[in-house]
Amino acid sequence: MMVSVPCNVNAARPISGAAPQLAGNISLVTGAGRGIGRAVALALAQAGSDVALLARTVAEVSETGSLVESTGRKALALVADVACHQDVERAVTATLERFGHIDVLVNCAGRQAPIGPAWENDPADWAQTVAVNLQGTFHCIRAVAPHMVARRRGKIVNFSGGGATSPRPNFSAYAVSKAAVVRLTETLAEELRPYNVQVNAVAPGAVNTRMLEEVLAAGSAAGREWAEAQARKSAGGTSPELAARLVVFLASDASDGLTGKLISAPHDPWQTWTAKELADLSSSPWFTLRRIDPHTLRPLAPQLR
Repeated sequence: MMVSVPCNVNAARPISGAAPQLAGNISLVTGAGRGIGRAVALALAQAGSDVALLARTVAEVSETGSLVESTGRKALALVADVACHQDVERAVTATLERFGHIDVLVNCAGRQAPIGPAWENDPADWAQTVAVNLQGTFHCIRAVAPHMVARRRGKIVNFSGGGATSPRPNFSAYAVSKAAVVRLTETLAEELRPYNVQVNAVAPGAVNTRMLEEVLAAGSAAGREWAEAQARKSAGGTSPELAARLVVFLASDASDGLTGKLISAPHDPWQTWTAKELADLSSSPWFTLRRIDPHTLRPLAPQLR
């Protein structure tokens, strides 16, 4: 069931120095109740966008809405489950009724469980992760894309992550679903290219979120990732604000023409790309998922020297 909930801020105040890169834009962010989703929502608001927020927990999404409103932007807090396409459709309708249009869709909602060897995973738990991570992303794009196509403009940013580009033992549902999100991103980028709608994916890096706590709680079932998670927690991990800044870049005019790419927030030089580099990237296979073989590597050989 999708419901709208009030935010808790009575008087909004702008944050000084916010760059209005997205002034006049309306953004819809899923998984906005906490963690990376909340950081993304706040970054979009600080860049000038009003924001519709989707999450499953009333208190969390309401708090994010209050934080968005504290930047001087408008917020619409919605309780919805992205795994339920009816919830998503109602949320998109509510957003359009409130704001009139949607310029940016950011799919942050995700889950990681089950943890452990695949043959020991509960089938329903495994399927639920695919339902949230992959089907949830599809549900949101399916609901928003017709509106963007009709307006001949739009930016869609999906969240990928660990396991999308290499095996992730003991996290099969998460890895499979995140790899599928990248292929969905690349496929829909081509479908939506004629309509000036760009679709890209973000790899946020090793961010200390609730998912990290799940790995630590899993103990030996997490395999070698348990020790890595301990070290990451001690070191502080990657800031969620870095991924949020990448989302703002991909949502803004600065990234126009770039579509179908998987970009790493901490590892790729997106903050310094020139207009020429962006144009070259847009027509190249860089930052995509491909089978590695002589056929795919040969065209890239000159760029690898």
